[in-house]
Amino acid sequence: ILDHWFESEPLKATLATDAVIGAMASPHTPGSGYVLLHHVMGELEGQRGAWGYVAGGMGALSQAIARSAAARGAHIFAEKAVCHVLLGRDGQAQGVALQDGTEVKSKLVLSNASPQITFLELTPQEQLPKDFVQRIQQVDTVSPVTKINVAVDRLPSFLAAPNTHDGRPLPHHQCSIHLNCESTHLLHQAFTEATHGHPSSRPMIELCIPSALDPGLAPEGCHVVSLFTQYTPSVLAGGRSWDEQARNAYADTVFDCIEAYAPGFKASIIGRDILTPPDMERIFGLPGGNIFHGGMSLDQLYFARPAPCYSGYRSPIPGLYLCGSGAHPGGGVMGAAGRNAARVALEDFRRL
Repeated sequence: ILDHWFESEPLKATLATDAVIGAMASPHTPGSGYVLLHHVMGELEGQRGAWGYVAGGMGALSQAIARSAAARGAHIFAEKAVCHVLLGRDGQAQGVALQDGTEVKSKLVLSNASPQITFLELTPQEQLPKDFVQRIQQVDTVSPVTKINVAVDRLPSFLAAPNTHDGRPLPHHQCSIHLNCESTHLLHQAFTEATHGHPSSRPMIELCIPSALDPGLAPEGCHVVSLFTQYTPSVLAGGRSWDEQARNAYADTVFDCIEAYAPGFKASIIGRDILTPPDMERIFGLPGGNIFHGGMSLDQLYFARPAPCYSGYRSPIPGLYLCGSGAHPGGGVMGAAGRNAARVALEDFRRL
């Protein structure tokens, strides 16, 4: 698709990052064209294909949804882990049980957790069809993503566009900056290394500086830098797990790459947070560390997400719905799955 429309290799490679973002795939992998479409099909404030920052950080989006729900009578139980879904004698969902023993009764249950957690951990297995359980177990959740959050005491100054003397953010600081994307061959090479269990020696880096647009995220003169990097395997070659040494070694590789584009970057770092695929799974409940709750490959989309015959948000358990990224249309901060699931749930609720 990119070869058909563009001639510039750096431009093609930069656009190709959206075809592999969050996916253990190369730009040459069949079906990666859909992932590119998925990430540019929407719009922001009337501008097609545009993305934006959430003022106050990503958590502010969750807080805004929470305030809206609370204003309409919702009760929110924060930091209360769910133990399992409560079922009645007729097999109908009747609420959830929390790990502290509290039971929250409800006529409907909508799960924003992944299909694996919802159906393999929170739902009694004997209540689910065996072929459905097998399908959920087989969902591909391999993730290549290591997220690195960095605090710096000054803006990065890139060789291609040096900072001004006053140190104010320039237009490129307020955009998404793609590094190690001079050619699609580089992306394919990085992917190939990860398939053999080795973190990419020249990883794909998407660098954002949200504090350039939202100064309240960092002290004056300082900034936060978000690094979305690929490719890193969940399990290292030889079956080794990610320990502190491996995490720091990979982060150092990423910082060395950035240093080549923006000399002085490493010296500006005052803090860093490294999240490998196993970290993403442990902290955020993402199976395999996959940010989309499952690969966005063509065999796991549309009528097959999360399983054939269950792409309409309903599940084999009456009254239990899936409303997260593991449901149609898949991942991305757009709320489509939640909105669609809510409409289906409301339709059923009116019939109760």
